[in-house]
Amino acid sequence: MNFRRGSQHEEPEINFIPLIDVLMVILIFLMVTTTYSRYAELQINLPQADAEQAADKPAEINVGVDANGRYMINSALVAFSTPESFSVEMKKASGGQKDPVVIINADAKATHQAVVNIMEAARFAGYARITFATQSSGQ
Repeated sequence: MNFRRGSQHEEPEINFIPLIDVLMVILIFLMVTTTYSRYAELQINLPQADAEQAADKPAEINVGVDANGRYMINSALVAFSTPESFSVEMKKASGGQKDPVVIINADAKATHQAVVNIMEAARFAGYARITFATQSSGQ
């Protein structure tokens, strides 16, 4: 007996969305748990030398300026009138060494113009390597 004579017969349907979700979870699990190892590494044996290291410490000129505008070169008080005259004093302090490092020790309350004066004098003297000395805050 066929009691469902007038109704349509529905075909079974496969829903792919849960299948895709399960496959994505498996793929993520495999990617996370896989260990990657390096197969090709270079084994390098570096050559050895017994020579002493060269003591090439560059010459330094310590130039300081305080909050009152007083200038010092290598702990000697120097009067500043123009950058050109100050560059002559810097050349004397270098002792004829080529391209020394100019270390500017400026007070925190020194004017910006005082630091620019030192940099200008270094340019007139032909010194291109300039650095600034700082201290740690101690925190």
